[in-house]
Amino acid sequence: MSELVFIGTGDAFGACGRRQSAVLLRAPNGSVLLDCGATTLTGLNELGIDRNEIDGILISHFHGDHIGGIPYLLLAALYEDGRTHPLHVAGPVGTESLVRSLAAAMCYALDEREWSFPVIYTEFVAGQKVDVGPVRCDAFETLHQPNTCPHGMIVHSGHQRVAYSGDTGWFPELPSRVAGADLFICECTYHKRGFGLHLSHDDLLKHGHEFDCGRTVLTHLGEKMREAADNTDFDVADDGTAVEL
Repeated sequence: MSELVFIGTGDAFGACGRRQSAVLLRAPNGSVLLDCGATTLTGLNELGIDRNEIDGILISHFHGDHIGGIPYLLLAALYEDGRTHPLHVAGPVGTESLVRSLAAAMCYALDEREWSFPVIYTEFVAGQKVDVGPVRCDAFETLHQPNTCPHGMIVHSGHQRVAYSGDTGWFPELPSRVAGADLFICECTYHKRGFGLHLSHDDLLKHGHEFDCGRTVLTHLGEKMREAADNTDFDVADDGTAVEL
């Protein structure tokens, strides 16, 4: 049996005090993070999760609230945790260059350090299956700012399938991309439909009948959606929510 722990469920701006995007998937033979926003280390510490537990990081796209925590996690693993086992980092084409550039821009350059563990980068395109630590990931394109290389993911853990929307607006192929998943982690930034590059509660009410998933849990909540979360029929995650598969 696998478990999901929602480390951060807020939007890019920390709506209602929630952390930025990160979900820990505990598979039978290891753990991976789905995204790693800038507040991820704070969340791991608050929830008592050992960073050494993390075997891999899967990145959906290049916005800072989904990738900004990676340099800090790498450096904490090196200087605080004494890590020796590999850490896999997988994301769209350009992930390694962006992580290195981001770290350098924050004056924490990753080059010319003596690493006690290998950092293994894997870059994917839509439709490609890649192995990352204990899981296999099948990526698909989503509707978001194109320069962020937006992707959703189907993560295979044994016989279980977890779908993750990343950041996306509504597009007609979305239900077929996640069909058959045991759990669909779906962004829902807005309560009312507005900005077309994020999903809203209105979108999900309109199209909910098109999804064929075992369970849907909403995350990446903006302020209005978080305030309305108790008045919806959807399952809504909060920081620290744990879900068993």
